[in-house]
Amino acid sequence: MLITILIVLLVVVLVPPLVFFGYMYVLSKQPKHSVIRAHPFLGWIRYLLEKLGPEFRQYWFDNDTEGKPFSRADFVGLVYAAKYRTDLISFGGRRDYEKPGYYLSNAMFPKLTGELRVDNAVVRQGRRYVIMDEGLFTRREKIVEEQVRPWLLHDDDAIVVGEGRREPWRLKGMFGASATSFGAVGERYIHSTGAGARMAGGSWINTGEGGVADAHLETGADIVAQIGPGLYGYRDAEGHFSLEAFKFKASLPQIKAFELKFHQGAKIRGGHLEGAKVTEPVAKARLVPVGRTVNSPNRFEFLTKPEEALQFIRTLQEEGGKPVGVKIVVGDPKRLEPFFQAMIDLDVYPDFITVDGSEGGSGATFKAMADGMGLPLYPALLILDDTARKFGIRGKFKLFASGKLITPDKVAVALALGADAVNSARGFMMANGCIMAMQCHTGKCPTGITTTDDKYQEALVPEEKQWRVMNYILQMREGLFSLAAACGLYSPSELRREHVVFTSESGQTARVVDLFPYPDAGS
Repeated sequence: MLITILIVLLVVVLVPPLVFFGYMYVLSKQPKHSVIRAHPFLGWIRYLLEKLGPEFRQYWFDNDTEGKPFSRADFVGLVYAAKYRTDLISFGGRRDYEKPGYYLSNAMFPKLTGELRVDNAVVRQGRRYVIMDEGLFTRREKIVEEQVRPWLLHDDDAIVVGEGRREPWRLKGMFGASATSFGAVGERYIHSTGAGARMAGGSWINTGEGGVADAHLETGADIVAQIGPGLYGYRDAEGHFSLEAFKFKASLPQIKAFELKFHQGAKIRGGHLEGAKVTEPVAKARLVPVGRTVNSPNRFEFLTKPEEALQFIRTLQEEGGKPVGVKIVVGDPKRLEPFFQAMIDLDVYPDFITVDGSEGGSGATFKAMADGMGLPLYPALLILDDTARKFGIRGKFKLFASGKLITPDKVAVALALGADAVNSARGFMMANGCIMAMQCHTGKCPTGITTTDDKYQEALVPEEKQWRVMNYILQMREGLFSLAAACGLYSPSELRREHVVFTSESGQTARVVDLFPYPDAGS
């Protein structure tokens, strides 16, 4: 009996490891892994460490201010803004002040909170977490319901997009959710982000090129409906643009404006959506077959020159009665000039232009495009603002900025460099719980954001995350007003180039308005 037990134990203890190592040895002889063929077991350990490397670097080894695409400090700050509605820190900032960069210029005599030109007349019901006790491995929290101030723009500073349209879009906030297509993200993300934007008031969500889904409309939020070169949601049975489909969308009261996607940061080649993400609801919104991988072209097939693009914009403005804008990535001033000259010649202007920096790209993209194509946001803003002023048409459209703008200081700099309002995609994703797992393209997002798989989407609970989105928007707007007050301004709408200084590596400083003076019209 004892011998039998010993034999069983030996089998249980020895056989599984022997089978496992034998199996790994057989696999190691495949021709595709040179290191593993030469060093069967050490090679597999190397592969395992390589696989775990990004997670170890993100949580343990990267400096708090060095991580890409966002630093740990920025990420944690955003999470605290969304969850606890605070951006308080201890022991000073973590920015590397020896590196070149933009800084806001504070006034000798800043404005008091009571002097600000802000609309806080109607408070809103809010929720946030409060830390009750924090130990080494545990954190005890509770949810607090309270009245919160919305930090909206004063009526005199409201942003009016499409003043000449039958139904102009009037904005009381400067910060909204950038384009994230249904399919690239799931219904739960849309529900939580849209609900949070609606509760905060003065904000919006952009559908991305995936079309207007039922989920967008169910949120009750203001919607910017994007039309991409793939015409998803705006195509007929042959895949051509359908004016009737557009007019139907324009009749929906929640849709406040339309955006033609000429370019997108990091995706100038065109959008890409894996077939595994094209579920039945996604296919319905995009008007494409279920399960088919979708690659959109990098240009509207029927728009080959500025005149054709502007004539198409005029048609949409007249037929829909709502603002129509374009989304572009800036390459250099000379590329913009024919477009602006055509506006003057035809007397047709988009109601807004969204400038997307090359550092953009919330979902799947191509590395060569992300790293090497188009200009980053700040220089792109300066170029577009300058070029429009030289042509004397800067007042003809509003300017939206998009590209890694997730904190109030970076948004304030964008406003000072020429933007009227700011979009953010990844900021809202992180407010929804994104941990930067870099799995956007796989459909297996561990936080349920960039996935349409019901199993993975279960991680995201809109009823909870909507409050975090609301908190993020409110904290962003309060931060903008605080920075404006420190600059001696009554409102962030007054931020200009003279309120930003640039510091070089050698410590030399100059006001941006001195580095890049406002050009004269017609120059």
